[in-house]
Amino acid sequence: MAHTHGKYTDFEDLRKQAVALRPNAKDDLRERARELRLQGWTYNEIQAELGCSKSSVSLWVRDLPHPEPRCTPEEQRARMNAGLARLRASQEEERAATRQAAAAAIGDLSDRELFIAGVALYWAEGAKSKPHRRAEVLQFINSDPDVIKLFLRWLDLLGVARDRLTLRVRIHETADVEAAERYWADIVGIDVSAFSKATLKKHNPRTVRKNTGDSYRGCLTIYVRQSAALYRRMEGAWYGIVGGAVRQPD
Repeated sequence: MAHTHGKYTDFEDLRKQAVALRPNAKDDLRERARELRLQGWTYNEIQAELGCSKSSVSLWVRDLPHPEPRCTPEEQRARMNAGLARLRASQEEERAATRQAAAAAIGDLSDRELFIAGVALYWAEGAKSKPHRRAEVLQFINSDPDVIKLFLRWLDLLGVARDRLTLRVRIHETADVEAAERYWADIVGIDVSAFSKATLKKHNPRTVRKNTGDSYRGCLTIYVRQSAALYRRMEGAWYGIVGGAVRQPD
């Protein structure tokens, strides 16, 4: 159901808008597929040439006569690979259009919306107090820079100054620790000297690491000092969100 205030819109409508960027594409492909079939092209050749699915080709041309082979197996494979590449590019273009439309539909967040988003994010990713281990403190760890940016913006909303934060990089011992600290310092907007000593994960020679390369920067741990009251507020707000979402209307 679309939002009545117009700020949000139905995601099915967004998908249709993205597809509608080329409203006549299917008709054009169908006509071209039939032309090629009449020239003697096979299903695989048409698929490769047009970058569409084989099932679509079959549906469009199944009433036309079966042709004789026109190319070698090697040429056919090359055509198929080229067609698949075009198909993947077209699919990625559609995905990007859908993502862009969905992002634009969100717009700016109100303080209330940001607060709710931050509470949900923390409850999913942050450290939580347990009945057997009371630890009422805000502590958050993540490897996604966008997630870290959202969490920091949420702390800003709560009035948490940067000097109340203890920051520490958690990373594999074989990685470039200094480069990772510089990276996260830039994300947070502080000097790298403010970081506590990094937590290093020991290497297990029996495992094959996949988190390697220049893009691996470990995780950033954010600890908010003197945050028991904020933790209780966050926890209560979370249960309020759950209650508000599942409560039956009168």
